[in-house]
Amino acid sequence: KFENFGWFGHRNMRSSAVLLAVVAFVSAEVFFKEEFNDDSWEQRWIQSKHKEDYGSFKLSAGKYFGDEKRDQGIQTGQDARFYSRAAKFPKSFSNKGKSVVIQFTVKHEQGIDCGGGYVKVMRSDANLEDFHGETPYNVMFGPDICGPTKKVHVIFSYKGKNHLIKKDIRCKDDELTHLYTLILNPDNTYEVQIDGEKVEGGELESDWDLLPAKKIKDPDAKKPEDWDEREYIDDPEDSKPEDWEKPEHIPDPDAKKPEDWDDEIDGEWEPPMIDNPEYKGEWKPKQIKNPDSKGKWIHPEIDNPEYLADDELYLYEDFGAIGFDLWQVKSGTIFDNVLVADSVEDAKAHAAETFEKLKAAEKEKKEQADEEARKKAEAEAEEAKKKADSEKKSDEEEEEEAESATEHEDL
Repeated sequence: KFENFGWFGHRNMRSSAVLLAVVAFVSAEVFFKEEFNDDSWEQRWIQSKHKEDYGSFKLSAGKYFGDEKRDQGIQTGQDARFYSRAAKFPKSFSNKGKSVVIQFTVKHEQGIDCGGGYVKVMRSDANLEDFHGETPYNVMFGPDICGPTKKVHVIFSYKGKNHLIKKDIRCKDDELTHLYTLILNPDNTYEVQIDGEKVEGGELESDWDLLPAKKIKDPDAKKPEDWDEREYIDDPEDSKPEDWEKPEHIPDPDAKKPEDWDDEIDGEWEPPMIDNPEYKGEWKPKQIKNPDSKGKWIHPEIDNPEYLADDELYLYEDFGAIGFDLWQVKSGTIFDNVLVADSVEDAKAHAAETFEKLKAAEKEKKEQADEEARKKAEAEAEEAKKKADSEKKSDEEEEEEAESATEHEDL
């Protein structure tokens, strides 16, 4: 009986573990997914009417791809334009008690010089027809490039204010497709990935100024008047040598009054001044350790009465829309494979079916194109060299003929 009880107990434990795994799998949810596989994307993504001259997006897989339909996304189409287009989720959700994953791909095929490549994730009540730079959002995430600035933005809205990450995360700046992933966890931690690899992570409270400082300087504390911070002082026993004082400049002893100098006309002659080789500069006493030094005074700190811990820094009660609100000087960026989910595994699986397949094909085709371009450039350079050599030889032959004709004429 004891053995049978153990067998049943073991079987029940296994059943419970399987049940928990099934429940976890069932509860995982993809809240938004966009792969831009056909023209129907235009019905889902609302064009903002906040401005009249927004740039337009078009479907494109770019110059290098594997499967054109699978790899196509929406591409910015006009230079020096703002872009503003967004889509609602099928249903809004709260990330209370669970992670949220925001993921998408960016390809700066044009070799971007200045422009954004990020998304803004908003509440469900956002007015997408008036979506613009000042529209409130929960999270802003993605690459931003302008000149030497090449960073990944991670901005969280907290109590009505947008907070930028305090760390510097460098984005990719080549012409290939890259996958950007942000994971926000219910334990108030986060992780940023590029191409599936972790590039940054940590705690929300540490890496953003979401909350007031825990400690502040004691406003009632003051440095004592007799507090001596000086590490070194003048040696009181040191004195200036009697022969120290020498002028910085002296008359040039080798200078002589010109013979044609007329004092009545030219004034009294004075020799030019030169640097005095015996000049030692300003005398300063030697420095010695200050026996009364107490070191640098450190302002004492106290608990900040305005600090209030928040175990739900990560929490947004309403996620319901996502959009691109960008400025680009040089257009050509392609966005694709937008995903918002609560499962990192779902995000990885989606990347495996989209980004990973494109990544391999794109790299191979770009390398082939680069090699062909290199060979073409070499061939053109060689042809140009042959042409230059031929022209030079022709010029030399003409010069020789001209010289020969001149010699015959002289004869």
